Amino acid sequence: MQAAPVRATAIPSFATALRAVESLLMSSGHRTARRNAWTSVLEDRRRAKDRVEAQRVLDQATSVHP
Repeated sequence: MQAAPVRATAIPSFATALRAVESLLMSSGHRTARRNAWTSVLEDRRRAKDRVEAQRVLDQATSVHP
């Protein structure tokens, strides 16, 4: 008796599925604007994190040398 062949099909990630739905619902320009906005949000978060870290380092340096 021979076993049935196994098919290995990749299940798309949630992000991939979301992009597919997005491409069906939005025009190209709107999609690009939305992606650019999200990229800006992520960059703002990164800069805020860097500011907090820089402030922490400055506070530590100030407390060590009064």
